[in-house]
Amino acid sequence: MEEHAPYIAVSHLSTVHNKTGDWRAEKPVMNRTKCNKCSLCWTYCPETCIELDTDGYYRILYEYCKGCGICVEVCPRKAITMEMEYKPD
Repeated sequence: MEEHAPYIAVSHLSTVHNKTGDWRAEKPVMNRTKCNKCSLCWTYCPETCIELDTDGYYRILYEYCKGCGICVEVCPRKAITMEMEYKPD
């Protein structure tokens, strides 16, 4: 009989429990004047670290964002850009 590794369930919300924002070298920055609230950034974010604010715009939860840039690539209005992360010594 062939042995298999045990099944391990991994939640797509893993960053909710692990603040992974310190991993990134660049961070996405939203420009609300260009945003049309299409929700593509929210839909495609693999870390679920984008949420709606009280004005109906999306905001990035930087404590959990790894800086992968997927939100930048899927934004049709180019309302999100990547900027170098500044970390004081």
